Amino acid sequence: MAAPARTIAVPAISPRLLAVALLSVGLMLLLGYLVAFDQGAVSQSGMYLHELMHDGRHLLGVPCH
Repeated sequence: MAAPARTIAVPAISPRLLAVALLSVGLMLLLGYLVAFDQGAVSQSGMYLHELMHDGRHLLGVPCH
């Protein structure tokens, strides 16, 4: 005789929490791209943003030159 199947309650994720989580992950991916791989292609607004990202590369140990 087989044991009866148990149901497991899965908590629902609110749409607002999901939107905030996806936005946060997207911003972190964008920031990671800008720091690690951009090399000035997106940051055309002057040298300040480029130098900030360049210092971030050195801080994280990402090879840049």
